[in-house]
Formats: sequence, structure tokens, C-alpha cells
Amino acid sequence: MSISSEHKPLGKQVTSSLHTLSPIVELNVGGEMYTTTLSTLKKHPGSKLAEMFTGQPKLRTDSEGRFFIDRPGTYFKYILEYLRSNQVPTQCIQDVYKEALFYDIEPLIKQLEDSPQIFGEIVARRQFLARVPNYSENIELMIRIARAEAVASRQSSVIVCVVRTEEDAARCQDALNSLDMDKKSVVKFGPWKAVPSISDLLDCIQMDVEAKGYKISFQPHVAEKGFRFKSHDFFYKFLFTWW
Repeated sequence: MSISSEHKPLGKQVTSSLHTLSPIVELNVGGEMYTTTLSTLKKHPGSKLAEMFTGQPKLRTDSEGRFFIDRPGTYFKYILEYLRSNQVPTQCIQDVYKEALFYDIEPLIKQLEDSPQIFGEIVARRQFLARVPNYSENIELMIRIARAEAVASRQSSVIVCVVRTEEDAARCQDALNSLDMDKKSVVKFGPWKAVPSISDLLDCIQMDVEAKGYKISFQPHVAEKGFRFKSHDFFYKFLFTWW
């Protein structure tokens, strides 16, 4: 049985259109429409973007026959401007960087990584946090505890123990042993070997929890009666506000 042109497999349609592709290419990137040249898209041969339009592409087309890329279309204009004129974007740096990584455009990635925004986040902050044991897991643990305690409440709190050295970690454990409370509900960060201070780590915790959409603040935890050490040496209360 013959197959009509309307019902040919999509892969054959796209492959066929590529071999007869005009130098002018129409794109649909996440609902944003762009028109550019094939040579612009293939400017960096080793990139994922160039590979999309080389050989047999794994690209779908929309109802108008435009090649469809399922990525945020808003930031593709910055990618396209770089390919056209080597102009490094100065807006939406973090988001453009994510797209440059997706399209694997190495020259743009390297230039963006030299920008203060990306350099500070990747080279400085992330490398510091990589030296704090179980940092990401502890952030998720804080959120789980806060959510569990939020029933019929406007706010819920999580006690965090922050220690920089092995000696402080031992002292913190001694302090925890003197507390009449569920020690599993205390989230411990540290120790670490890096320059940033406890206040720097506290700022990072707040920043990363807020980046997940939560409203949060923190303060030194007030010592309980009979507590062996000054509470502000190690312990902080993070307050989640729900409404």
C-alpha cells in the first residue's frame, strides 16, 4: 500500500527538506520565530546547534514547516546575535549561559564564564559549596523539615548547626547531646576547608532556599537553659514564612 505525502514519516520529511534546504532557514524556538542563514547556524562546527543542521537532523517541524527547537525562545536571540556578530550578551547572562551550554557553543561559553556574574557563581561560590559536605542534600532536608512542620501554621522553623572545623564539629555534637530535643531535626553544615566564613555559608543557604521559591530568614538560635555552649557559636534558626 502506498503512503500519501501527508502521512510520510516525519524523519523522512525533515531529512528530505534538509537536502534541498534554502540558505535561509526559518526556526520556531519555543514559540518564538526566527529567520537566519544556514551558515550562521553552522558557524561553529563542533556545536550541538551546528549538528542539528548537518547530515540527517533530529529536528521536528511545526505546522508551517519551520524547524522546531524545544528551548526558551526569548534567549535564542542572544545566541543568534553572537553567531552573527560575535557580540557577547550583557543581559540575562545566567539564562543565556544555560542556552550556550545546551547548544554547546564553546567560544560563547568561555566568554560568558569570564563575566563577573558567571565567574562569581561558578568559580567562586560553587567551588566553595562543593567543599561543604552534603550541602545540596542538607538544603533539601531543611525544606522537608520545614514543610512537615507547616501544618496549620503561618511559619515553621528549622534549626541549623554550622561548623567550620573538625574541633567545632565535635563541640557541636557535645552541645547536641545536651539538648532535650529530636536531634534528627537539626541540620548540620560543615566542616569545610575554604576561606569563606560561617556568615558566608549562611548567606548561601538563604540564597539557595529562596531560589527554590521559599520566603526565609535566619537568626542565631537562642540558648536553652542548661545549654553547654553559647548557641550563636554554632546554632541558627531558619524561619520559613508560608503566608
